[in-house]
Amino acid sequence: MADSSAVFSNALRTMPKQGRAVQTYERLLDVSGDLLAEVGIERISTNLICARAGMTPPALYRYFKDKYAVLDALGRRLLARRGDILTLWLAEVSPRGAQAMAEGLGDVLTATWQATLNEPGGIWILRALRAVPQLAHVRAEAYAEMTEIMAAAFAASLNHPPRDDLWLRVRVALEFAFSADELLFEETRLPPEVIIAEATDLLRRALVEPIRQAATA
Repeated sequence: MADSSAVFSNALRTMPKQGRAVQTYERLLDVSGDLLAEVGIERISTNLICARAGMTPPALYRYFKDKYAVLDALGRRLLARRGDILTLWLAEVSPRGAQAMAEGLGDVLTATWQATLNEPGGIWILRALRAVPQLAHVRAEAYAEMTEIMAAAFAASLNHPPRDDLWLRVRVALEFAFSADELLFEETRLPPEVIIAEATDLLRRALVEPIRQAATA
């Protein structure tokens, strides 16, 4: 995906560059993610973050102007990490063709789910990206970038099918994958591997097979 600077947003007051400042910034995000999971989107505040992190408000305000800037940065960091997984997967499987891509969809779904599990407050960050109007642009920008990357890889592997059709299918597939991630955390009646297997099958039939057929017609 993009380089590490992509996790920074215009909401940041200062972009940390030195080692200690970057460590402080990352610690603030980790603390904020854990706190978000505990108290939820409405109750989290800069005062609570400062208290949990053992910092004064001026220290936090050096980086973030308000709690929405913190949530913005949390969302960008998580989506950048998920995007990196997708990019590395595409670089590995796309040269091997459409069949390898179809067979590997379950692997990349599992990897992105694990990345969300490992992220402090991961599922709550995903929920915030959907629920908070001030964060709508974060998901939109990240998914537009991921769509372009994935569509380019599929186009090369599938003999360059019509671009508009490919872009639409990839965009819808990414939105579905996002929803499947939430389902993995919310559905208690089915084990994760069953949900991933079903989501993989639906993605394969909706994304890979029709495009491959169109490309070879």
